[in-house]
Amino acid sequence: MRRRAAFVVFCSVSVLAFASARAGDARADGCSGVMSPCINDDTLWPHAGPGIFEAIGSGRTTTGGRVAFGLVTSYLSRPVVLQLVSPGPGTDMNAVNDQVTGTFLYAYGVTDRLELDVALPLTFGQGGTGLTPVTGGPGLKDTAVRDLRFGLAFDVLQMPPEGTAPTRGGVVARFEMSAPTGDEDQFAGEETAVFLPGVSTEWHVGEWFVGAEAGLRIRPITQFLGARVGTQVFAAVGAGYEILPRGLLSAQLEAWALPTFAEQEAPVHVGNAIAWVPDGARITPSEWQLSVRSAPLASGDLSIDVGGGGGIPFSGDLPITTPRFRFTLGLRWAPTK
Repeated sequence: MRRRAAFVVFCSVSVLAFASARAGDARADGCSGVMSPCINDDTLWPHAGPGIFEAIGSGRTTTGGRVAFGLVTSYLSRPVVLQLVSPGPGTDMNAVNDQVTGTFLYAYGVTDRLELDVALPLTFGQGGTGLTPVTGGPGLKDTAVRDLRFGLAFDVLQMPPEGTAPTRGGVVARFEMSAPTGDEDQFAGEETAVFLPGVSTEWHVGEWFVGAEAGLRIRPITQFLGARVGTQVFAAVGAGYEILPRGLLSAQLEAWALPTFAEQEAPVHVGNAIAWVPDGARITPSEWQLSVRSAPLASGDLSIDVGGGGGIPFSGDLPITTPRFRFTLGLRWAPTK
């Protein structure tokens, strides 16, 4: 059993990593320069498998031999604003004004502790100027394919193992990556693969529960005018309360932030031209969300949640990839017993 599981993991990761590298080579030329649209404008990357929060991975994995699936949809308002440079104060254009995305989630429990994950995100509908105000080319399409994500989740700790005591919880180590399969001119994907090591935890004490996740999104720097998006820390925390017993109804509040290592740039007029120079600033796309969740079946395998929130303006204006507000709807079937 262990050898078969290891073989499945090795083959899956090898094939998908090869596809990722080939896709990255094919799109590298279209993502260069100081105005690259190869930026993923949706920072909410939900995990496959069980989960109480949207941005925070579960502290459990899918039961061995079982399949989990789900769909998490989002409505985003103005995640990408184009700041046009002019001799005056400049003009803001909504490169992506309104957007509806959906992520199809699939997980397979290789064992009771090891899980294979796949996430297929799509843009169901969107509107905005795109790069038309600057390039004069075509604007956004109505729909778009986004970057495929896949990876592993390993159950490091469960306390207690049977998960029936009033105080219970778990820790899961994760390693995921995204392949640059998205439409490169639609703010739907990255120039290259993105690597996402991390760890998530979840604890329940009576009716209260908390969750947290920490990790990295490792990628090269992509520039969109003065905004530069590269490797980021991912940090998320959440807390909730079971209003009705056995998961029939709960409410949860969560927040996530992505401090970006890359230094930002500002425009400088040099004669009739514009140069971009480092300005010492760094951005932290951040959001909060309040949601309610229901698991109507006695097993708790099926869950439905709906929530809403918005961007957190740590430094005045919301940075790129931070929407004014977001609404989410999630459906999951995730066996954990």
